[in-house]
Amino acid sequence: MSPKELLKQYFGYENFRPNQEEIINDVMNGKDCLVLMPTGGGKSMCYQIPALAMSGTAVIVSPLISLMHDQVESLKANGIPAEALNSGNDENDEVIIRRRCMSGDLKLIYVSPEKLLSEIPFLFSNIKVSFFAIDEAHCISQWGHDFRPEYSQLGLLHEKFQNVPVIALTATADKITREDIVSQLHLNGKTYISSFDRPNLSLKVIRNYKKPDKIRYISNYIFNHPGNAGVVYCLSRKNTETVAEDLRKRGINAAAYHAGLSNTERASVQERFKMDQIQVVCATIAFGMGIDKSNVRFVFHYNMPKSIESFYQEIGRAGRDGAPADTVLFYSIADIIQLQKFAEDSGQKDVNMEKLRRMQEYAESRVCRRRILLNYFGETSDMHCDNCDVCKNPPKTFDGTIIVQKALSAIVRANEKIHVGTTIEILRGMTSSTVLHNGYDQLKTFGAGKDVAVKDWQDYMLQMLQMGFFEVAYNQNNAIHVTPLGWEVLKGQRTVDLVEIDRSQQEEKPVRRSRRSAIPEARLANVAVMAGNEDANLFERLRKLRMRLANEQGFPAYIVLSDKVLHSLATIRPHTIDEFGEIPGIGEFKKQKYGKIFVDEINK
Repeated sequence: MSPKELLKQYFGYENFRPNQEEIINDVMNGKDCLVLMPTGGGKSMCYQIPALAMSGTAVIVSPLISLMHDQVESLKANGIPAEALNSGNDENDEVIIRRRCMSGDLKLIYVSPEKLLSEIPFLFSNIKVSFFAIDEAHCISQWGHDFRPEYSQLGLLHEKFQNVPVIALTATADKITREDIVSQLHLNGKTYISSFDRPNLSLKVIRNYKKPDKIRYISNYIFNHPGNAGVVYCLSRKNTETVAEDLRKRGINAAAYHAGLSNTERASVQERFKMDQIQVVCATIAFGMGIDKSNVRFVFHYNMPKSIESFYQEIGRAGRDGAPADTVLFYSIADIIQLQKFAEDSGQKDVNMEKLRRMQEYAESRVCRRRILLNYFGETSDMHCDNCDVCKNPPKTFDGTIIVQKALSAIVRANEKIHVGTTIEILRGMTSSTVLHNGYDQLKTFGAGKDVAVKDWQDYMLQMLQMGFFEVAYNQNNAIHVTPLGWEVLKGQRTVDLVEIDRSQQEEKPVRRSRRSAIPEARLANVAVMAGNEDANLFERLRKLRMRLANEQGFPAYIVLSDKVLHSLATIRPHTIDEFGEIPGIGEFKKQKYGKIFVDEINK
């Protein structure tokens, strides 16, 4: 079968998403590639389809047993032969899995980095490996937000398996991390960067809420969205437990998850959350890459994360099925103080402090939040998203093109080797030691912005960074470089609106609320799932049917059918099994297995 036929047969989709088909063709033609796609963007399809199409077994390197387990379950639910080889297997399982590998019965085998390295002389030297896929590839880089030393030896794959392609995949890697992944894995192919935009996620930041305000807001949201599952990320273990306890006191089915719990306790929380037996998990970042649950409808950050990479990956747990989901970040100066201490003690102080600054800038921004996220990952955008709090309540703007051109000109004339602070010194005509030592006082732009106050320049430079007109090179002592979008402004090909500075909004002010009703109720972003009128009652009936089928098989509900598929069924209301099979996301295996059951329920 062709890749497109396999896509329809096993996964129920007519067409590939952008870049998927090109990546699949590269792998099938024996080429390496690096793939950057957002969470829920279809990364797994880039190795699952070629694994089905090629002879031999694809070896998928994954960092967590729970993540392997979820992906193997999902593949089996689509009729695809896959297994995981890890410390969770008993002896009998391991013997059976090895035999199936040796006989060529398995199309995909999932392993940890450590297991891969230990099995290279044994199992993997004695089977036909179609290709290697390195999932969560940012873990290989010291510049990545989740560096793991065990990933650092994976560069030897090309040495040991010279004609076997390697595909590296990640949802979160900035430019420097991407370069490091390619270098360490010795990849010879192309880098594919899909859009990082997740338009189904609403983005909101709330400043200066105290603990009672946060709990009340989260509770109101959950009561307004009965049956929806979500995650509340906290900075400390203690917070996960107190927040979970506070929610339980309000009648919400919540549990804490952190590294201080035993393996058994953590596994139990994760399993019950997957099976929809827990509605809300209050977790530290320990509750991370192992979450493959597609029907998470909200993610709250009780505290600010340490970096935009961490934040983006964590909000990416929501809405993986493409249906609407909400994300809310609570932010206070206390978070900054604690995170600065973490950065100081991290062993990579300079890099982590800079990443923290970028996260703080996101939280304080008056520019479209989605635009900031996209620009951070190198995807320049000049559009407003209309699904973040800034776009919904836009600030006043003015034509700031000349201001931006002056700043970009100063950066370029200094050969893109300066920091933001030095740029402002040049623009203001300040004779600092750095300016004099490097001869920047002789530049044409020296003093070109002396009519703008230092504080205002700091604000405008921040807006320029967030809008993607220049970028920070962490690996070049934080020097700033003008981006292609910035060059368009510099050459007069694009105008820029800057936000007017309102000093009254920049001061940290305590929030006092005397009445319970003063905390606004959170509501789901009004994003249409699809055209047509959905029958809400039918959706709930289908959700109950899905839960019954899942419980009978010991599956999480979302593995039977995703929320997005249920929304489609409740809107289109297919009356025959063939019509059921035409719903996007329902492959041939699930059509035959579930078609009659769901169609009967719809016809009732």
